[in-house]
Amino acid sequence: MTQNALSSERATTSVPAPAADQAADPGSLRRVVVASSLGAIFEAYDLVLYGPMAAIVAAEFFSGLDPAYAYIFTLLSAAVTYVARPFGGLVFGPLGDRAGRKFTFLLTILIMGLSTVLIGLLPSYAAIGVASPLLFMALRILQGLAYGGEFGGAVTYIAEYAPAHRRGFATSAIAVTAASGLALAILVVLACELALGKTAFEAWGWRIPFLLSAVLMLVSVYIRLRLQESPVFLAMKRSGGGSRTPLREAFGRWDHLRVALLVLFGAAAGQSVAIATGSYPIYLLALNLKIDPFLLHYTILGYSVVFIAAMILAGWLSDRIGRKPVVLAGFIGTALAAYPVFLGVTHYAHPRLAAAMTTHPVTVAADPATCSPQFDPFGLAEFRNPCDIARRAVAKLGVPYANRAASPGRVAEVEIGAAVVPAFEGVGLDRAAFTQQAKAFDVALAAALADAGYPARAAPELTNVSMLITLMAALSVFVAMASAPLSAWMAEMFPTRIRTTAFAMSYNIGGWFGGFLPAISFAAFTATGDLYAGLWYAAGVLLVALVVGGLFLPETRGRALDRVTLERVP
Repeated sequence: MTQNALSSERATTSVPAPAADQAADPGSLRRVVVASSLGAIFEAYDLVLYGPMAAIVAAEFFSGLDPAYAYIFTLLSAAVTYVARPFGGLVFGPLGDRAGRKFTFLLTILIMGLSTVLIGLLPSYAAIGVASPLLFMALRILQGLAYGGEFGGAVTYIAEYAPAHRRGFATSAIAVTAASGLALAILVVLACELALGKTAFEAWGWRIPFLLSAVLMLVSVYIRLRLQESPVFLAMKRSGGGSRTPLREAFGRWDHLRVALLVLFGAAAGQSVAIATGSYPIYLLALNLKIDPFLLHYTILGYSVVFIAAMILAGWLSDRIGRKPVVLAGFIGTALAAYPVFLGVTHYAHPRLAAAMTTHPVTVAADPATCSPQFDPFGLAEFRNPCDIARRAVAKLGVPYANRAASPGRVAEVEIGAAVVPAFEGVGLDRAAFTQQAKAFDVALAAALADAGYPARAAPELTNVSMLITLMAALSVFVAMASAPLSAWMAEMFPTRIRTTAFAMSYNIGGWFGGFLPAISFAAFTATGDLYAGLWYAAGVLLVALVVGGLFLPETRGRALDRVTLERVP
């Protein structure tokens, strides 16, 4: 189906036009946007709080795991919230379409807040063993479920209040909540670090930002209790136009499902990957380049300010020139800017790494037949071939390397300039023997890298925070263009009776494409030795979104939400 075919679907009146679409009271709209956004910011704070403290939290809950598995689980702790989000949309989307947008607000904030507080109270791996990471992952899943219901409901609520000519700007307030929540999380973390000191913060003080969520939850509940229901939703209910089975109607009818699929692949997937690409430098800096946590937090805070401003500007721009051109330009810009930005981030964060790579390049020489792809998204596989052992050991130290084919049957070796560190054959060894040899190999490899000038961590005095902020801020401008107008664009493509359900499911399933970017990037790095190999995946998804969105999705700027239907013209 072409764009013209989709555009031929006409708008017919389904409910009386509410005041929000005719001439919204500026003061009322302002109160709705501020109240909804504050609650969403607090919920985003709960969700993203893990990011700035990923290394500390990983040490608490994954300390008993193999370092490589701990690394994977650290990334998966972020990805698992993306996996859970569509299921949250599956529950809360239909609830919002039947019971109302406001009711879902209260429910999602309670689930999110309580899950975050429980993370702050959760015993460490040292205290309760494997139950600690399992409970932690379960609470992260609950956070993902709550956020899956929150975002679609909040966007729908504001979109149905805002007049058509300001809808992009108004809904950009929800689009910036993730960045605002991250900035709030950074400020809280920095305040706790400065007040307690680094040692105390890493020992027990990291729990305070999680426990603070109890206060934010109470504030959010108070704010949302004072809100009124969406006028578009109320008008629909008065007219008897609501859906009893919004999930079945949204995805059981081909005309609705067709639009949802086009929105998924032409908008939501691209936006998710753009967001993940813009935020992945945080994981690169923390887990690969290992910069000082204080410097990392200042970097995140600095670029987040630019990101928030760019999101608001992109939403405003979409009200002037349309949703579609702004979003598609963001897809193109993110794909083109990511690689040079990542190169610059590595250089300015860890200049000694670049110098060591030049003087003492690292090569893994192995029989290709013994090398596996090592894509292990759930951290359950065990790699015992010498090639896999060597590659994985180098990758978890954050050191890029080249691959060289060795003769068949030869045990893999890591070449560091002129030095050689042989791997070992792990197949056939019992777990104790394998673990012992793996630790010995890791120690020998780390010593050889240190002798060659590879530092274990980035030197704080050499990290250029100003340039890191500049590079990440530049990338965030394109990410903002891909993200901010999306809320209004998607809301304007679904009718009121199924809007929350269709929006939540399309948006959150699209989130899977970006949610697994960190794990995919690590697998690509381990297999190729290229620290930036995962960007090919990001570029591929953005290209698909550009083509699908450009060819098949219509421009929707100016649509009246109470008049959106998907009835095909005869």
